[in-house]
Amino acid sequence: MDDGSGSGAATIVARAKINLALHVTGRRSDGYHLLDTLVAFPDFGDRLSVEPAEALSLTITGPFGAGLPADESNLVMKAARLLANRADVKTGARLVLDKRLPLASGIGGGSADAAAAFRLLKDLWRVDITVAEMSALALEIGADVPMCLASKPLIARGIGDDITLLPPLPDAGIILVNAGAALSTPAVFRRLEDPDNSPLPAMPDHFDGADALCDWLAATRNDLEAPATALAPQIGKVLAALGARPEVMLARMSGSGATCFGVCRSARAATGAAARLGHDHPHWWVRAAALCTPR
Repeated sequence: MDDGSGSGAATIVARAKINLALHVTGRRSDGYHLLDTLVAFPDFGDRLSVEPAEALSLTITGPFGAGLPADESNLVMKAARLLANRADVKTGARLVLDKRLPLASGIGGGSADAAAAFRLLKDLWRVDITVAEMSALALEIGADVPMCLASKPLIARGIGDDITLLPPLPDAGIILVNAGAALSTPAVFRRLEDPDNSPLPAMPDHFDGADALCDWLAATRNDLEAPATALAPQIGKVLAALGARPEVMLARMSGSGATCFGVCRSARAATGAAARLGHDHPHWWVRAAALCTPR
């Protein structure tokens, strides 16, 4: 976790949250939608650093840092305040967020940043807190934050808080593509015609490889893809471009959009395909990574 600079700072990657499949299965009386989703965390994301300080502060850098508030409205600061209050911490911390993921893009950037803040500050402040207690705090910030706190392959149900950790997914590569569209999650859910859909099909105990994973994913869907595409037609163009690449075994939108992904047999294949997509579409954000954290 140490950044190797000798500065006393610790750094971790706040990995992108990718909904490989997302079924909307109902809606509660309070308006929250019920989900059944398979989530993976590729080897790419924002980077959050922390070092001791008298006061609590946040500095934001990176290609997507411009215009992102570093005040108390930021999820990193909300996580820090929650943990400090829970543990009665009197000291501060200097946090630096290197924002590498697009904003409002369906890959859990803000939630992942908040989860990273919890993990870093727990260690810095030596907070005695269980995983369950940390997850409960995380849920106060947002339904995606407990998933990002786990940051491992998982199934999430309910509003996202009923989490089942899974064995490692097969070695594979993933391409992430965003054409520059930012989408409001509530707006996408409002466009969803029917919230009562079938859950995920039964999942095998393990997948023998990327082909088996994609065969299973082909029988699933993202129920938010159609309403998101109605709001941001660029999603359709991205999916078509991904689907046209021979390296891509399955193309789909993540979360409420607008970032889309393509699963490839290897990280090397994903890197090559991403380079060609980036060349053909220079104004798109295109990245490649291993599907999951290297074991």
